[in-house]
Amino acid sequence: MSTPMKRWQRKGTVIMAAVLFGIAAFATTTRTWLNVQLPRTAVQTPDLAVSGSDAATAVTAFAVVAITAGLAASIAGPVARWIVSVILMISGVGVAAASYTVIADPEQGAAGAIGQAIGVSGATGTVVTLTALPWAALVSGILIAITGVWLAVASRGWKSSRRYAPSPAAAPAAATASADTAGTPSASASNKGTEAGAASAEEDNGPEPIDDIDSWDRLTRGDDPTNYR
Repeated sequence: MSTPMKRWQRKGTVIMAAVLFGIAAFATTTRTWLNVQLPRTAVQTPDLAVSGSDAATAVTAFAVVAITAGLAASIAGPVARWIVSVILMISGVGVAAASYTVIADPEQGAAGAIGQAIGVSGATGTVVTLTALPWAALVSGILIAITGVWLAVASRGWKSSRRYAPSPAAAPAAATASADTAGTPSASASNKGTEAGAASAEEDNGPEPIDDIDSWDRLTRGDDPTNYR
């Protein structure tokens, strides 16, 4: 009698965690990571709000990979699940590393947006402040990496899906049907034999005599009427 699987080992629990952490990391990139106060010059420029997708493009890419890998784990086999686990760990590390880069150097993360706004990325007097979302992305990345390890450990107790495998009773039934089909002559074969016999008898008796109308009809069809006389 097999022991019941613990809740933390269930496939649905692990897959849901991987997908949710990936979605959480992706969701942070759609919001503002950096608030930029530009220097006050003769040309007034409004302050900038830099989203996570602009400040750390890699976070978006790694989050999408994590979501895809989590979904793939639901149909993956034993070997493929190990590969998915590695992909989740790499994705989590990538999200965390890219997020930490922005946290450590906010000015560099906002350089692209500042350059598009005023043409100079390192203008004096620019003030860049962080929001809480880069930290949320960092935590999400760590959780994604942990989920990769969790998947590798928990999936050892998962059973492989045999939904498309033939049942043991299907093979004898198929063999019996095949034997019955092989031992019984088909109706089409019998009909072909009858038609062949009739054609052979007609050739033995010779062609029937034809008149001028029949000759003209056969000539219209492309036959040589002289072969019938």
